[in-house]
Amino acid sequence: MSSKPPPAERANELLEAVPTSNIVTKTGAVVLGTGLAATAISQELYVVNEETVVLAGFLILATFIARSIHQPYSEWAQGQIEKVRSILNQSRLQHTQAVKDRITSVEQMKDVVELTKGLFSMSKETAQLEAEIFQKRQQVAMASELKAVLDSWVRYEQQAKEAEQAQLAKSVIDKVLKSLSDEKAQRDILLSAVSEVEQLIKSKAI
Repeated sequence: MSSKPPPAERANELLEAVPTSNIVTKTGAVVLGTGLAATAISQELYVVNEETVVLAGFLILATFIARSIHQPYSEWAQGQIEKVRSILNQSRLQHTQAVKDRITSVEQMKDVVELTKGLFSMSKETAQLEAEIFQKRQQVAMASELKAVLDSWVRYEQQAKEAEQAQLAKSVIDKVLKSLSDEKAQRDILLSAVSEVEQLIKSKAI
C-alpha cells in the first residue's frame, strides 16, 4: 500500500498546477479562489453538488494535462524556432556568398571583355588576310589558265606555220622538178651553167 505524500509536497503540487509563473501570484490565486469558494458556499450562493465535483475534477485534470504538455510543447516550439532560424541564417549566408561570387565573376568579366575585343580584332585581321590570300590564289589560277590557253594558241600557230611552210616548199620543189623535166628548160640551164664556168675560167677563179 502506497503512503500519501506529505502535506507540504501536496501543497507544492497544487501550487505548480496553478497556471501562473510567479510563486506570489500562484499563492494569491489559490487563496483568492479558496476564499471566494468558501464565501459562496457559506452564503449559499453556490451549492456543492455532483456537477461541481465533476467540474472541479475536470479543471484539475485539464490543468494537470496542460502543465504536463507545456514543457514538451515549449521544447518542440523552441526546436522549430531554432530550425527556422538556422534555415534563415543559412539562406542569408548562401545569398551573401552568391552576391560575392557574382561580384567576383563580374570583375573577371572585365578581363574577358578586353580579351574578347583583342580576339575579335585578331580574327578580323585573320579574315582579311585569308580573303587576300584567296584573291591572290584566284589571280594565280586565272593567270595559269590564260598562259595555258596562250601556249596552246602559240603551238597551234607554230604548227600551222610549219604546215604552210612545208606546203610552200613542196610546191616550189614540185615546180622546180616540173621545170627540170622540160627539154628547153634543161638546155637553158645547161647553157647558163656552161656560161658561168667560162666566166670563171676567164676570171681565173678556177
